[in-house]
Amino acid sequence: MKASPEYQGILIVDKPMGFTSHDVVAKLRGIFRTRRIGHGGTLDPMASGVLPVFIGVATKAADFAAAQDKSYRAGFTLGIATDTQDITGTVVQRSDTRVSEDDVREALRSFEGRQLQQPPMYSAVQVNGQRLYDLARKGVEVERPSREIFISAIALERFDHETQKGVFSLTCSKGAYVRTIVHDCGLRLGTLAAMNSLVRTRAGVYPLEEAFSLDEIQQSADEGRLAELLHPTDSIFEEYPAVVLDEPGWQRALNGAFIDPAHAQGCPEECGTLCRVYYDGQFQMLGRVDQLRKGGTALFVHKNFR
Repeated sequence: MKASPEYQGILIVDKPMGFTSHDVVAKLRGIFRTRRIGHGGTLDPMASGVLPVFIGVATKAADFAAAQDKSYRAGFTLGIATDTQDITGTVVQRSDTRVSEDDVREALRSFEGRQLQQPPMYSAVQVNGQRLYDLARKGVEVERPSREIFISAIALERFDHETQKGVFSLTCSKGAYVRTIVHDCGLRLGTLAAMNSLVRTRAGVYPLEEAFSLDEIQQSADEGRLAELLHPTDSIFEEYPAVVLDEPGWQRALNGAFIDPAHAQGCPEECGTLCRVYYDGQFQMLGRVDQLRKGGTALFVHKNFR
């Protein structure tokens, strides 16, 4: 299948519960009539919320989306532990310990900042070339290395002392498992905990308010309005400074050569800086400022989007 020229960009999908991220991509390939579609950050089937989907040349930006911070709203139940750390799994342990709202708030707050997290067995992390979830389904548990994560914000939204259930929100780095945070929070409270709901409320710069349901996307397709739903590819890079090339600068970019700042309006001076690079009013590539061997700096092609 060949993508229509207008179908190039980023679609923010409100993934429904019960769908895998791959299910969403498969459905959209049918709607957009192209196989050149990818997503930027897996959501478990029980989760809903923001799933950035990349279409056409925008698929080159999917890795950048996966690496960006994400925000969630998570529900939890105290007093139980499951083999998956959420309520889709089998209950393996129970606790009668009851805690207060203040206890929960303080425990959650202790997760702020940089820390090491051990990924759950039911995850896509690979150990010795095998997916952990494949091993877990066989009843095999292995040692898995902890990974550094960063939680920039976490707060309790509500807690019912009677049911020992609550909801909290957080913003975290790539690689953080929210259900593991729930599980570990239960241990810090001297009890057990399992996640009972999860909504991704933001992925990078894209909030849930900008997401479309699959029904809305299908309706737009039926009405010939699909292109109206797409964000431009460069929207994911809005935090990077914008650089505009003149004709000589553009010709050097086409040849993969470095570009002198004199031909790159707005080019930063600090080495390592990534930039959105434009020519003739169109986003063309990501550039990177780097040191020249002969001295001085120049703009180098980091990734093409043309």
